[in-house]
Amino acid sequence: MLIFPAIDLYGGQAVRLYKGDYDQMTVYDPEPLNTVEKFEAAGATHLHLVDLEGAKTGQTTNLPTIEKITARTGLFVEVGGGIRSMDTVRRYLDAGASRVILGTAAVTDPDFTARAVAEYGDKIAVGADLKDGKVAIKGWLETSQDGWQTFFDRMQQLGVKTIICTDISRDGAMQGTNRELYRTLAVRYPMDIIASGGVSSLEDIQALKAAGVAGAIIGKAYYTGAIDLAQAIALGEGGRA
Repeated sequence: MLIFPAIDLYGGQAVRLYKGDYDQMTVYDPEPLNTVEKFEAAGATHLHLVDLEGAKTGQTTNLPTIEKITARTGLFVEVGGGIRSMDTVRRYLDAGASRVILGTAAVTDPDFTARAVAEYGDKIAVGADLKDGKVAIKGWLETSQDGWQTFFDRMQQLGVKTIICTDISRDGAMQGTNRELYRTLAVRYPMDIIASGGVSSLEDIQALKAAGVAGAIIGKAYYTGAIDLAQAIALGEGGRA
């Protein structure tokens, strides 16, 4: 199982939100590249980046920061947040991103999602942010009418290979991840499922691995010291922490 340490970007800084609330934001590093270098030193091979401003506005606000990170790291970098057009997809891939994540657009514009998958294949992932059983959009500020089953079924039909699934109620809350949800998804769908939200202990990592998910995203638990990233990576890859 792959481990994706995460950086949420706002104003070019590494920040974290509590349950997706932009009014409850903590700045962890004014220079995100410093954090990326710490990830690499811990043995990370993959990186999850989210442009929080882009998630709200659809603009590539933090593109310069993302370009700097991709230019100076050998990590597999996936980027999400406000990617709602083919032009934006190309801009991020041209900037060095290994994969881009479609969020709101995957819900509101399945035709665009289908075009992106047809053109870029596994360089396209989809983010499914779940709130009360529905898929949240626009930086978690709105909730669509889609239940998660309907949405996941549609993405599978479109040929999506990877879904990053976040349980918003657990995100940044340090209450543990929703193990039952991810176990259900991993069993039901052949797509790669990456778990996000509430991954706050090595026990969570072990449980997610046992559930059969393809990857886990670690955010706040790294920044607060609740999870040692090197141990999490060793555990995810098969070693003992």
